[in-house]
Amino acid sequence: KAKAVMESGGLVSDEIVIGIIRDRIAEDDCKVGFILDGFPRTLAQAKALDEMLAKTGEKVNRVLEFAVPDEVLEERICGRWMHKASGRSYHVKFKPPRSYDGSSPPSASNMLDDETGEALYQRGDDTAEALKKRLAGYHGDTVPILNHYGPNVCAKVDGNQELSKVSQDVGNALAAFYRPARNVLMLFGPPGAGKGTQAEIIVARTGYPQLSTGDMLREAVAAGTAVGKKAKAVMESGGLVSDEIVIGIIRDRIAEDDCKVGFIL
Repeated sequence: KAKAVMESGGLVSDEIVIGIIRDRIAEDDCKVGFILDGFPRTLAQAKALDEMLAKTGEKVNRVLEFAVPDEVLEERICGRWMHKASGRSYHVKFKPPRSYDGSSPPSASNMLDDETGEALYQRGDDTAEALKKRLAGYHGDTVPILNHYGPNVCAKVDGNQELSKVSQDVGNALAAFYRPARNVLMLFGPPGAGKGTQAEIIVARTGYPQLSTGDMLREAVAAGTAVGKKAKAVMESGGLVSDEIVIGIIRDRIAEDDCKVGFIL
């Protein structure tokens, strides 16, 4: 479908692009997660993406906005050269290929790909005039996507800094916003159903620790933790340990390092 539209000189529809993304994220290397670059560019595309992801119980978790003043972007874009076959990107000032001496006028003869030696090219819309239109489209059509996802999903990174500082800020943004969910597996069944036997097999298969309430209670008492002391006082008086105390014991236990990925109750 995309080929037919492109050969006719038309614009590929959102429906086709969504279909391409849907097929791509179904591949094995996207099972844990994936990063979208250059899409969505409009609010309608964002909503179509949300609808597609919702069908598999997924959603956009994080949006990183790289903020750079428009006047800085002109120098970046107009100095960009590309390698057609691979998509590798170079810049006459910030990331020149080894073939460029840094002072001569850049051209296809002195701007060569580092890996293949093939001539680089400049995109037709990497000009100052075209950039004005592209930025108008970005501010008018793309920026509203940030409001769509909201501050709990979006994080702004100052892209007008040294590369190392931008990378550091990206790391901080991901650390602040990205909270990988743990796998919590609950074994359910009556006494004698085989939960304990199967738990050993599941532990061996997943590497998740099995959290036995009884074991944790005894360990907390022995360790003399705050919750353990409460439980000990109740047990010594002949009472039943309350739900509040049990929840406290579980809360303390799952905060330990071996429960970071998941645990079994």
